[in-house]
Parts: sequence; C-alpha cells; structure tokens
Amino acid sequence: MEAVIFDLDGVLVDSETIWDEVRRAVVDEFHGTWRDEATRAMQGMSTPEWAAYLTHDLGVHLRPPDVAQVVVERMARRYAEKPPLIPGGPDVVREVAKHWPVAIASSSPPLLIKAFLDITRLPVPTAVSSEQVGAGKPAPDVYLRAAELLGVDPKNCAAVEDTTNGLRAALAAGMTVYAVPNPHFPPDPAVLAQTTVVSTITDLPAALGV
Repeated sequence: MEAVIFDLDGVLVDSETIWDEVRRAVVDEFHGTWRDEATRAMQGMSTPEWAAYLTHDLGVHLRPPDVAQVVVERMARRYAEKPPLIPGGPDVVREVAKHWPVAIASSSPPLLIKAFLDITRLPVPTAVSSEQVGAGKPAPDVYLRAAELLGVDPKNCAAVEDTTNGLRAALAAGMTVYAVPNPHFPPDPAVLAQTTVVSTITDLPAALGV
C-alpha cells in the first residue's frame, strides 16, 4: 500500500443527513415531489448530476445550476454554524498521514471540501471533487484522479468509504476498500462483502496496521 484516500461525507463529516434535510427542503420549497428512493439515488452523484436529478426527476422548479447554488449555499451555512465532524475522524487522518500520503476523493463540491480542510487544518495536499472529473460515484473517476495526483497506482491505494455507491466507486478503481458503514444509510451487504469492514473510523489505523 502506497497511499490512503478518504471519502468525506459519512466518513469524516456526519453530513449525509444534512444533505438529505437540505435537499428535501429545497424540493418542497420549489414545488418538486420527493421520492423514497431519492436519498440513495443521489449518494455519490456529482453536483451537476444531483442538481439535474432534483430538476428533472423530482420536478424542482429551478434550472440545475440554480438548484445547485441554492443547495450548496445552504450546506455552506450549515457547515459554518457547526461543522458536523465525525468524532475522531480528523485525528485518524493525521495518524494515517504519518505513514502514507493521504487524499480526499469526495462528491462534495470544492467549496465544502475547502471549508472542511480550513476548519480541521489537516495535512491533506490532494483533494478531488467529483465535480472536477467525468462522473460521480459509483463511477471510479474521482478515485482514479486522486491516485493520479498522488502519483500512485490505484491498485496500491486503500480507500475509505461508507455508502454503497462510494464503495462501488473505490472497488471499480481497483483499490483495497475499507468500509465504515453509514448507520443512517447502511450499504448493500453484497457490496460490503467485497471490503474490509471497520465499525468506526477510529478503528481504521489498527485495520491498516498502524
């Protein structure tokens, strides 16, 4: 193993439920109709992808760029009010970074990734948003790009994920995947079976052999 790449939402910040709350509110406010499958469908999507989903599939009366701006601005306010850091997450990144290069490969927009890094001041020189690559998760693009920026073969990387689409993306990239199952949105057991499961993020260093 030559590098460790972390997902952000659900792994280092407890933000999956906040994304859900904000998107539901926007759908209701702008005359869309929420669907039961919407939460899981959007997990891992890039910003352009979920914005198009809100407009075209859920019927929000805004253009995709406008709905993206509304949702991201509201998420940024929530981060500023009280960053939803997962206990122990930043400390784990610091510990792992003592042994391997680390990166973040996230479906969050760059603005929120930067907000997280500014708050935590973590030693993460490489952070990639799925906005900056061809497709969001479960496509492997964001993980492949992070490995490329690190100068490491994806097959020599460990990835840390929490949801079904994230796990699929890291597996598709050919990485060794460590799953920290999201308690709010448990991953597909069949996908989970292809990973090494750790109960909490604080168990990751031991699983990596640190």
